Amino acid sequence: MKIALTNDDGIQAVGIRAMCRALLEAGHEVRIIAPMTEQSAVGHSITVSHPLRVQPLKENRFCGFGIYGTPTDCVKLGIGELLSARPDMVVSGINAGANVGPDILYSGTVAAATEAAHLGFPALAVSHDSYAPKDLDDHARFTVTLLERLPWKDLPARRVLNLNLPNRPVRDFLGLALCPQTPAVWRDWYHRREDPRGAPYWWLDGIIPPEKVDPGSDRGLLSRGWATLTPLKFDFTDTATLEQLRNLPFFPAPGKDSP
Repeated sequence: MKIALTNDDGIQAVGIRAMCRALLEAGHEVRIIAPMTEQSAVGHSITVSHPLRVQPLKENRFCGFGIYGTPTDCVKLGIGELLSARPDMVVSGINAGANVGPDILYSGTVAAATEAAHLGFPALAVSHDSYAPKDLDDHARFTVTLLERLPWKDLPARRVLNLNLPNRPVRDFLGLALCPQTPAVWRDWYHRREDPRGAPYWWLDGIIPPEKVDPGSDRGLLSRGWATLTPLKFDFTDTATLEQLRNLPFFPAPGKDSP
C-alpha cells in the first residue's frame, strides 16, 4: 500500500520514525507529510494567517515533506499538493502520550487522521501511553500487523480508527480490546509562577480522575495493559436534544417555502 504518514510530535519524533521503519519493513511505500516542529494538542486547527513553508525530506528511506504547519495542514497540503501519488491510507503517529477520552478533541494526532477521513481516506491514529518513549519498533510492527488485517473497505465513510498502545513491551500486552472512549473529562489546574522580571505566567496541569473512568473504556483498559481500538466519527449533531427541541412551539416544522 501507499501510506501517507504524519503525526503531531514533529518529524524527529521517535514514534513516526519507528512507524516508518515498520511500514517499510512490511513492504509498504511510505511518504512523510509531518510537521517540522512539535504540534501537540493543537486539535484540528489550520493555518490561515501566514504562508505554509515546506522542507523536502530524504534521509535514507525516510522521505517526504516536513511542513511548517499543523497536523491538519500537513494532511491538506500534503495530499492536495505535495504527494505525487494518491495514498491508499493515512497513518498518524505513533504519538507520545495516549489519546483517549477527552484527549481526542485536543489531539493533533487524531485531527490529522480525521482530516484524512474527511477527504475520503482510510485513517488510523496511533498513540503510546508514555510521554517519553525510547523504543517503539515493536509497537510499530504490532500496528502494521493490525492495519493490514482490518477490513478498511467495509467500514463506513469518514471514520477514524483510534489505536492506543500501553506503556509496556508488546509481548506483555493483555490483548487488543475494541472499546468506547471514556466519558470522563480532565480535572485541570494551573501552576502560577513568575519570570525573572516578576511577570506572572501559568503552566497547565491536570489528570483524568481514575474514579471517573469506566473500566471497560479506552482509558480503563489501556491503564491495565490492553491495546485499545476505538472507531470514531465526527458528526457532532446531538440527535436526542434535536428531537427534544423540536417540540418547542417557536421551532415550526420547515415547509417547502421556508427559508
